[in-house]
This record gives sequence, structure tokens and C-alpha cells, in this order.
Amino acid sequence: MSGNPLAAAEPWDLVADGYAAEALAIMEPFSARALELAGLSADSHIVDVAAGPGTLSLLAAPQSARVTAIDFAGHMLEVLNRTAAAAGHTNIETHVGDGQALPFPDGEFDAGFSMFGLMFFPDRTKGFAELLRVLRPGGVAVVSAWAPVVESPLMRMMFGAMAAADPAIEEPQPNYLSLENPEVFATEMRTAGFAGVTIQRHTNEVAWDSGEQMWDQMARSSAPLTVLRRSLDERTWSERATIMRDYLTTNYSPRTPLATTAFLGIGHKPA
Repeated sequence: MSGNPLAAAEPWDLVADGYAAEALAIMEPFSARALELAGLSADSHIVDVAAGPGTLSLLAAPQSARVTAIDFAGHMLEVLNRTAAAAGHTNIETHVGDGQALPFPDGEFDAGFSMFGLMFFPDRTKGFAELLRVLRPGGVAVVSAWAPVVESPLMRMMFGAMAAADPAIEEPQPNYLSLENPEVFATEMRTAGFAGVTIQRHTNEVAWDSGEQMWDQMARSSAPLTVLRRSLDERTWSERATIMRDYLTTNYSPRTPLATTAFLGIGHKPA
């Protein structure tokens, strides 16, 4: 099992509402690019693994015949179901389950996706193998993972705020054994059996009207901040939250775009 607290459902359930409402500007462009790379058709049946509140699923619904979304965080899927109903999408079905043991038959889907989910799996090997298994021969998979924090001004700004509140918190160093490393990413997809694997870099920029607005949105939608908050008593959290907000107010210039970068791994199941 992984020691990463983000490999558990609880922090994602706790931020589900805020994540869906506030993180869209950061996350949606990566999902849009993944769908472009997959080249869906009107009769495609797709699976969205670790779907969260459905950022990709909701974009895919008008482009495909059926969307099956699965996540281990049930509240995330409740948010997805509400959003889909409000938008009039009737072709999305949801399942609470584990992306390392998908409850679907072999060859069920034309395309499979995992947007910033499989990267947290305790066993990525199983995650890639299961994604391959449920694709039909010739089907396509697109998986995303964040690039190292040092390549993301947005993430560096957030870790700067966290370090200001607690100097023991350090900016994560690149993990070259993870999907942050494009060579590892490609190797793991090929080892699982994917063919024609390529890794593409994609960057998105976001901006806020103020550092305070940036803090408010991040505090409502960030799973790492939720993990941090739950590790502290309310007084300590309040003190640190004030320092983090003040840091962003001082260091973020209003309406300045901050970039964040991800890798998108694309592969096909051999025909």
C-alpha cells in the first residue's frame, strides 16, 4: 500500500464540492486536450477512471454514446451525478470502485482515461493493466500526471505559501521514479501492453483577481490542504491559514497568469 494520503478516498470526498466548483479552470483544459488526443466518435463508449467530480466525463458526454465514470470517493460521484442531471446528460453512469480492479468485462470500452488519478494509485502497474484490459482491441487510453512542481509556477506559489506558514514543509523535489518522469511514464504504459505510446506535455495558465481570491479557491478545492488541515487543531490551522493568505496577497500580482504543466500519456491496445 502507498503511504501517500492522497491515495485514500477521504480527502477527495471532503473537497468534492469545492473541487468541482473551484478547480475547473485548472483541470478542464487538460481533460479537453485528452479528449482531442483520443479522437472520439459519436458511438464511442468510454471509461473515466478516478473520475472525481467528472471534469472529463462531463466534457465527453456530448461527444460520445456512453460514459462510464468510476471513482473510490463516493461523494465525488454524487457531485458528478448532480452536475450531469443539471446539464441534461443522460448517457453518464457512475460506479464507486477501485481503478486497480475495474468491475467491467474485458474489451468493454473504445477509450479509457484517467486524469490525475492513476498517478496516485498504490499499484500503478495494476492501474495500467486494468485500463488496457477493459479496452477493445484498437482502443485508446489517455492518462495524465503532473510534471514536477519545479516546472509549475502555480504549484511553487502554493508550496511557498505553505512553507511560509510552516518552514518544515518543503517544496517537493522531482520524483524520477514516478509518472513525473516521461521515460518512466512511457515504460510503464508499454510494459502494461500498450502500443504506440507517446507522452505529450501540456501547459495551462490560470489567473485570479487577487491573492486572497486565489487562497479562497485553493482552500476549498485542494486535497493536500485538506490533509494538512485535518492534521492540525483548529487554532493552529487558523493561524497557518492567515499566514498562507497573507503570503499570497503579498506575492501574487493580481491577474498574473500562473502556469501548471502535465504529461499526457497516449497508448493503444494492440488490435
